[in-house]
Amino acid sequence: MAVEFVGMIRTADTSEIRPPSGPAVDPDYVRRFAQAHEEAGFDRVLIGYHSWDADGFAVAGHAAARTERLGFLLAHRPGFVAPTLAARKLATVDQLTGGRLAVHVISGASDTEQRRDGDYSDKSARYRRTDEYLDVVRRVWEAEEPIDHEGEFYRFAGSHSEVKPVDGRLPIYFGGSSADAYRVGGKHADVFALWGEPLAETAAQIAAVRKSAAEHGRNPDDVGISVSFRPIIGRTDAEAWERAHGILDTITSRNPGSPGTMLAFPSAERGVGSQRLLDAADKGDRHDRALWTAPAKATGAAGNSTALVGSPETVARALLDYVDIGVTTLLIRGYEPLEDVVDWGHHLLPLVRQELANR
Repeated sequence: MAVEFVGMIRTADTSEIRPPSGPAVDPDYVRRFAQAHEEAGFDRVLIGYHSWDADGFAVAGHAAARTERLGFLLAHRPGFVAPTLAARKLATVDQLTGGRLAVHVISGASDTEQRRDGDYSDKSARYRRTDEYLDVVRRVWEAEEPIDHEGEFYRFAGSHSEVKPVDGRLPIYFGGSSADAYRVGGKHADVFALWGEPLAETAAQIAAVRKSAAEHGRNPDDVGISVSFRPIIGRTDAEAWERAHGILDTITSRNPGSPGTMLAFPSAERGVGSQRLLDAADKGDRHDRALWTAPAKATGAAGNSTALVGSPETVARALLDYVDIGVTTLLIRGYEPLEDVVDWGHHLLPLVRQELANR
């Protein structure tokens, strides 16, 4: 049994408990952060996309040049780069990194944030555009001859790319929790990404994704499932909870809606996934073996914001609970970003992998 571990790298040492304190792009930090993930045994790292953040294509190239086997999951929002160009850009990075690239497609939850980059389409249109966009990208990768296209959002004639991904296509990860997300992701996703909800709610989402895949004529088992968490570990459960409450105190003492944070858009534009996390938090702070929803409530569920708290053994068992209901990818990132990666490499990832090897 194999489970993929995905981390997340940023271009500066910042998190919900660490305000920015240096340049927005620190090349040496990117190097150290990527290398720490590689040494810890991660399979990939996510490079996020925000309207205020560094360009992910450049970050991937820089980090790849300083690692040997680490994969990269590049977040990409359709609508700002033509799909014909995106197909070539993605294929080029994949070729230059030796086949280490995957793409994480995000249609965009917030109208306000989309408009910062000049996109005034509504959410329903964004998902229709994503559907067409991915159709075009795949056609460009697969075509041996120039192709034409005329759709709702894109029109071109004679498009052809001499550069293709190493394996002919890239793995496509897809995020979202709305009906539109299930519909489009069920058609296109190799891995469908969810945020860390309680086990029962996660199982229901997995069923919805697989139902959509089947409706598109796909084998539902061909769609992997990613779930995201913020592990907080200590030598014992008690020590981990003490650390967790210290993290929460720091979060609540800061203004989560300040510019440059993920909450710098109206709460009314919160996505379905964020609202689901808040609904879980309203039912209680603790769920299942180790899930803690208080950080989601404190941040307005901006991004993956639920934690797993406990000793390495407790958190490893909690992660495996999700594997047992069909999760294939575990995306984890820390509040002390680089230090947590090193700690997980020593104490958490080996426990999960050893248990899987024993099964």
